[in-house]
Amino acid sequence: MLPADHAQAILVGRVQTPAGPSPVLLRDGQVIDVSAIAPTVADLLERDDIATLSGTVLCSVDALGTESAPQVLAPVDLQCVKAAGVTFAVSALERVIEERARGDSAKAAEIRGDLEAKVGSGIRSVVPGTAEAAALKAALIEAGMWSQYLEVAIGPDAEVFTKAPVLSAMGWGAEIGIRSDSDWNNPEPEVVLVVDRNGAIKGATLGNDVNLRDFEGRSALLLGKAKDNNASTAIGPFIRLFDDGFTMDDVRSAVVDLTIDGPEGYRLSGTNKMSEISRDPTELVRQTLSEHQYPDGFALFLGTLFAPVQDRDHPGRGFTHKPGDIVRISTPKLGTLVNRVTTSKAAAPWTFGIRDLMRNLAARGLLSHS
Repeated sequence: MLPADHAQAILVGRVQTPAGPSPVLLRDGQVIDVSAIAPTVADLLERDDIATLSGTVLCSVDALGTESAPQVLAPVDLQCVKAAGVTFAVSALERVIEERARGDSAKAAEIRGDLEAKVGSGIRSVVPGTAEAAALKAALIEAGMWSQYLEVAIGPDAEVFTKAPVLSAMGWGAEIGIRSDSDWNNPEPEVVLVVDRNGAIKGATLGNDVNLRDFEGRSALLLGKAKDNNASTAIGPFIRLFDDGFTMDDVRSAVVDLTIDGPEGYRLSGTNKMSEISRDPTELVRQTLSEHQYPDGFALFLGTLFAPVQDRDHPGRGFTHKPGDIVRISTPKLGTLVNRVTTSKAAAPWTFGIRDLMRNLAARGLLSHS
């Protein structure tokens, strides 16, 4: 679960205590409840003394993930959950494939080969928003190869959308949901930046931007239905704060590994290399903040290089999830996020919203600290 060098890392997150959800600090081998000082993670991230805060010891770090330890929750609470899409050349091509296949996975392989041959090298070689990118766009339009997905892949404006409502994200060990009426979908292993109310990037964690390829492929206007469903966002296990031992350069060079173990013995592996991202993570944060404020901060999924094309059941139909899949997303500096796949219909309904959190904090006498 934890980073390989977790003893040297500054980690913050959330767990479920008998009193309610609580921000925690991982330090000196202990999980420390700091809710009496900072009742939400949004409050905690604005403090300059996070590493030295005191609180109630809940359990040892080694106990995390066991039945005797508190349940690990997504390490964000009041933050908006945003996502940047089509930030890698491969993901740009896959979105165009979905669009041209109209969500039909059986047509994907043929279209993939044709697109790769015609535009793959060009998309990989240009910097978005440059004169060279504009020239490539003009050439692709002339050749009848243009797409709305290529616009956000190489144009001046990144795709940034709202991935999930506040407080709806799932944490380490929780079930994640795909729509029960989707038959072409996949995980998206990503690095997630956490930004405070002032626009300062405080740290990073891992995320699974669960994706429905059939829905978005039928129409880009179905993005909301493809991305935002019950239990369709996973974040965790903990936020690693930036310090001398972990910087934005570690995010830029991160190699995020993914494995999927299916209930029938199927296994798929993949990698998301952040070094191949088309737009710098700080540029994606800047565009998210463009003419918009986030008084409680936000979490930003940075996109993924990974697009599964390995066949699972039928030749030429590629990959899609099955209930019972175990998804592991990991990188040494951020740890491992593990979730089991179910359907959004079968997943536990989301019932604890902002009013519930405020009532809980008020009953605990914590709102005066915020």
